[in-house]
Amino acid sequence: MSPNSKQHADRTNRGFRVVAIGGGTGLSTLLKGLKRYTLVAGEIPPDTRPSQPWISDLTAVVTVSDDGGSSGRLRRELNMLPPGDVRNCLVAVSEDENLLSQLFQHRFTGSGELEGHSFGNLFLAALTEMTGDFAAAVKKASEILVTRGHILPATSANVELEATMNDGSHVRGETKINASAKRIAELKMVPENPEPLAQTLQAIADADVITIGPGSLFTSLVPNLLVRGIPEAIVRSRAIKVFVCNLMTEANESLHMTASQHIKAIYDHARQPVFDYALVNSAPVSDHMKVRYAEEQAEQVQCDMGAIEALGVRCVAGNFIEENDYARHATDRLCKSLLRLAEAARNLQPVVQQA
Repeated sequence: MSPNSKQHADRTNRGFRVVAIGGGTGLSTLLKGLKRYTLVAGEIPPDTRPSQPWISDLTAVVTVSDDGGSSGRLRRELNMLPPGDVRNCLVAVSEDENLLSQLFQHRFTGSGELEGHSFGNLFLAALTEMTGDFAAAVKKASEILVTRGHILPATSANVELEATMNDGSHVRGETKINASAKRIAELKMVPENPEPLAQTLQAIADADVITIGPGSLFTSLVPNLLVRGIPEAIVRSRAIKVFVCNLMTEANESLHMTASQHIKAIYDHARQPVFDYALVNSAPVSDHMKVRYAEEQAEQVQCDMGAIEALGVRCVAGNFIEENDYARHATDRLCKSLLRLAEAARNLQPVVQQA
């Protein structure tokens, strides 16, 4: 076998390294789907390639700007990073049947000081005090939960969000931004340009696939791109970069915004184009679901394919929706489409001859 052929075989026989960037329910939902395709050491026999695309390394990069609820209380009282989104991601990549993962999501009731806190948030708070570092605490929690992925905070800095609204006013803090009836024109972090974790930049550099979304546009997705060096690292990475578009708009973040307008808002804050592809749902929601979301001043995100591709992004439209009480991404169909993109990109990528 020639050196060039051997490099190609080595590349195609290994799984994909995936970095998923975001926050909130959207990121944890995506991670639950990606986890099903993630195989850890010992699950693949030597020199054997699985019959379908698979993930050998899964990393989530999570926003840490939440200041409400249990996370906000711990942040104020213990001067720590908000653990809520990180906790949800840890549970998403753990085994669903695992009692510990259920325990992490348990929320205390009653009327005492523990009311409203989740066990997982308190557990991360305790580990943070023990280790003196939130990122180290998250790593320890991953080991305890035996997760199929790594969870990294986007930054270890204690940051807040500040939004400039469409009337020129300024709103500080994620909770207040979410509560505002005004439209967000621009978002920034305070302090500006916080430092990323070195592990985050390395994971992005090594990735085969980088996803951003789904999630609240301005409070879950954009904040990650306000961390120093992260947009530049994404652009430099040889990975394919994929925007996973939300299914529905949000009244206080993305009212009446089409899929291309979501991408444009991300580009405006990243200060550069960052996507190769966009996975966008084109299947209509039911009339019942339209009425339900209209009560929240929300609607289906329009798949404006022409405008997306005018931004230099290839649009992959499809039926990515499931309806229960809410409209949610059909994660298995979504993840299969994502991995097909990755496999197609790998097959087209030339093998670089090593010196």
